[in-house]
Amino acid sequence: MSKVSLYALALSAALATVATHAAAPEQDYAREWPLQLSREDAGAYRVVLDQAVYLGAHDRALRDVEVFNAQGQPVAAAVLSPAQPLAQAPRTLELPWFPLPAQEGSGGGSDIHLIAERDADGSIRRVEAGIGTRASAGGPGRWLVDASGVREPVRALLLEWEDPAQPLQAGYRVEGSDDLRSWRTLNGSTTLLDLERGGERLRQGRIALDGQARYLRLLPLRAGPGPVLTAVSAELAPPPAQVQWEWLELHGERRSVGGREGFEFRLPGRFPVERADVHLPGNSAVQWTLHSREEDDASWTWRAGPWVAYQVGGDAAGARSEPRALAAPVRDRQWRLVPNTPVGDDVPVLRLGYRPEVVGFLAQGEPPYALAAGSARAQRAEAPIRPRLEAVRAQRGPDWEPALAYLADEARELAGDRALEPAVEHDWKSWLLWALLVGGAALVALLGMSLLRSPRQPS
Repeated sequence: MSKVSLYALALSAALATVATHAAAPEQDYAREWPLQLSREDAGAYRVVLDQAVYLGAHDRALRDVEVFNAQGQPVAAAVLSPAQPLAQAPRTLELPWFPLPAQEGSGGGSDIHLIAERDADGSIRRVEAGIGTRASAGGPGRWLVDASGVREPVRALLLEWEDPAQPLQAGYRVEGSDDLRSWRTLNGSTTLLDLERGGERLRQGRIALDGQARYLRLLPLRAGPGPVLTAVSAELAPPPAQVQWEWLELHGERRSVGGREGFEFRLPGRFPVERADVHLPGNSAVQWTLHSREEDDASWTWRAGPWVAYQVGGDAAGARSEPRALAAPVRDRQWRLVPNTPVGDDVPVLRLGYRPEVVGFLAQGEPPYALAAGSARAQRAEAPIRPRLEAVRAQRGPDWEPALAYLADEARELAGDRALEPAVEHDWKSWLLWALLVGGAALVALLGMSLLRSPRQPS
């Protein structure tokens, strides 16, 4: 093989190396936890982070917490606060409903004169409707829904109907009233769908409401076939998520800065701290101010206080002050407590409270899945998880929710501490350009020497 061919081969190999350079989970993450799925066909899952994940994470925003499939490919995932009830199935309550006579001519909009027989609590027992124009038995259905017995805000109406003989697409308007006389619009335009193709069915019977009313009436927007209603339910807001606080106890060191005494602590992981409490031995009542920062050379940022943390009596039956709430979750590594009065030789214990967050992810690719954490090189691409979950819920019904996934008890080591070292940035373009220039010069020199060494032909 000629020297020119060797040079071309080496150049091609260098180009291929640059083009195919890609990060792998085994190289860019410190460790991973295999995930056990509670169901195999859920399509979407949620996993609660535990203390081991927070201890292994490196990035302040947990962007180095990522879910991979069996092929080592990242799947769509996002870290959500426990205050966001990811995939909680909405509660439903069945409502009484009554058919109203159809109106010829307009598809809705004229006033309806209602004569209703109500109980003492306001719920309707019987309803009669009168309309100024001539009524017709045909056309889209018109209904009156009694929501007077609901004591919570209704987010939407969920309609059920008989399977239609033909594809269904009907537009409706929802109006609300508290006295069956004055009506206001709660949804100006919505579409009910019932389509079927190739054995698959798409049904849309959810009507969102913008406001509350004791009575609701559903009016068609235009003439045409409508659904044969069988049931109406109210979609209520999910119950408030139960707050489960986890607490970390930090033992610090006494420091004096600018002649003022303080105590400094180090948080071992990227915990989302939202509460703070201080413990001193014996009976105590001290006013504290709490600060935090990320690096040694950064300035301290106020987080809470001044507030009085007290303790009277023993730990079992004594009285204690309530933990102090922070304005927002904080993941800083360094924390500092400053008392307003000297506390003697005692060193306080700083207790920091947090709520475990949730990682929601879609089942993309083949299982098994694993959650990886700890990287100074890789970052998770944020994915719009909530719109995708709502799309899946629209297909599978309002009671659908992502299934639970569980972290394995033991983590599997990947790159270890090497993944926490920042990646060295190489200017591949400059190196490649210099390689081309040097190689080109060497090629020209080789050609010149070859010409000089070749025997000269007689003229």
